[in-house]
Amino acid sequence: MADRYGTDVLATDWRAPRRGRAVEAVAELGAVVEEVTTDWCGEIVAVDRDLDTLTLEDRRGRRRSFPLGTGFLLEGKPVILRAPVRAATPAKPTRTASGSVAVHDAQARVARASRIYVEGRHDAELVEKVWGDDLRIEGVVVEYLGGVDDLAAHLRDARPGPGRRVGVLVDHLVAGSKESRIAGEVTRSPLGAHVLVVGHPFVDIWQAVKPDRIGLAAWPAVPRSVEWKKGVCAHLGWPHATQADIARAWQQILARVRSYDDLEPALLGRVEELIDFVSGSE
Repeated sequence: MADRYGTDVLATDWRAPRRGRAVEAVAELGAVVEEVTTDWCGEIVAVDRDLDTLTLEDRRGRRRSFPLGTGFLLEGKPVILRAPVRAATPAKPTRTASGSVAVHDAQARVARASRIYVEGRHDAELVEKVWGDDLRIEGVVVEYLGGVDDLAAHLRDARPGPGRRVGVLVDHLVAGSKESRIAGEVTRSPLGAHVLVVGHPFVDIWQAVKPDRIGLAAWPAVPRSVEWKKGVCAHLGWPHATQADIARAWQQILARVRSYDDLEPALLGRVEELIDFVSGSE
């Protein structure tokens, strides 16, 4: 049978406002809202959490502040405006770049007498970037040599002995090389008990960075007649005429290194060995 008198008004929420009930909404900057008691309409240009207010700017550039809460229309519908939730503080990393357990807010240890020497500035920068947190915790200072030929002079100055260990990281430490001969002489000398010389097989510390990090399948083979770093830059199409060009190239490579995972295992083990040696007790 047809309903001659229409739907029962009590069957619905007859008390609901014509525009609907207010719902909570975030007072996002840039949103356009209307304050119903004043008919002020404008864009939200500021939200003050401390005063619990927002500021609206109308189309003429005039501004007016209102308390957050009820009494606003957003896209014609009533809303209860709340301040945006503060962004959560990013969680502190649990691991350092070297993979060690991170020790947050720890004071750097007073530097030990022990030292680690590396062959060049690039080597020192790479070690600092990956192992810097560990070195500060252990109080170990990294210094760079002009080259392995200068090692004997540095050892005379460092005076290694009990409680004063020296670790040395050498480039291209392979059998029959000049580097291996110098390392052997140091090991056999009276200082050998307090000095550890280790090395990696790479021509230069650049090669310790995994090549795919800079878009290579492998590091290029550079003829002996060409300076290795310049040959690499030429292969990559990077400027390489001056030392400043080489420095910029290294910074591009170093920027791709974020953790130990970007380095070859042949370097990782040697640096860890040196840190253990110079931070241990005799």
